[in-house]
Amino acid sequence: MSLPREITRRDLFVKIGIFLNGIVGVILSVPIVRYLLSPVARERRAGYESWIPLGNLEQFPSGETRLATYRNPVVSSSDGETANIACWVRNVDGQTFQVFAINCAHLGCPVRWFPQSSLFMCPCHGGAYYQDGSRASGPPERGLFEYNYRIESGKLLIKAGEMPTPGQASNIVREIRPCA
Repeated sequence: MSLPREITRRDLFVKIGIFLNGIVGVILSVPIVRYLLSPVARERRAGYESWIPLGNLEQFPSGETRLATYRNPVVSSSDGETANIACWVRNVDGQTFQVFAINCAHLGCPVRWFPQSSLFMCPCHGGAYYQDGSRASGPPERGLFEYNYRIESGKLLIKAGEMPTPGQASNIVREIRPCA
């Protein structure tokens, strides 16, 4: 039987260094592992599938485009006023609506409606959209993002749980019919 050899100062610091590096490695790996497992572990909140009322149909006269706001269905208590989201509602013919996200498809700046020219204009980079939401000019490569809508009991409802974004453009793009 051999006697235990004495631990040198160098061996002690190497073991402490390996131990501390292991702790740092575990701490850094936690967010990475959570990110990689999030699609499996994440469950959608009920708000994602909900239909949000924008108002009565009388609020949106035929042939006009109006600004409307709704409360984000997926909010936390700290969201406050930022959970109120604006959108543009276009009543095409009294029965057909188009509900556009207020954000430009280029970089997300809020677009404004100009009834004089029947255009949505983006103040940031000069993007312009026709009244049906299709691209007119400027840097945006596509038209405005549209919400799905339905009419129930004289109210206009939109499905706003998942905000339209450029990453989802291929899922939303659909044929936009020209107006009258």
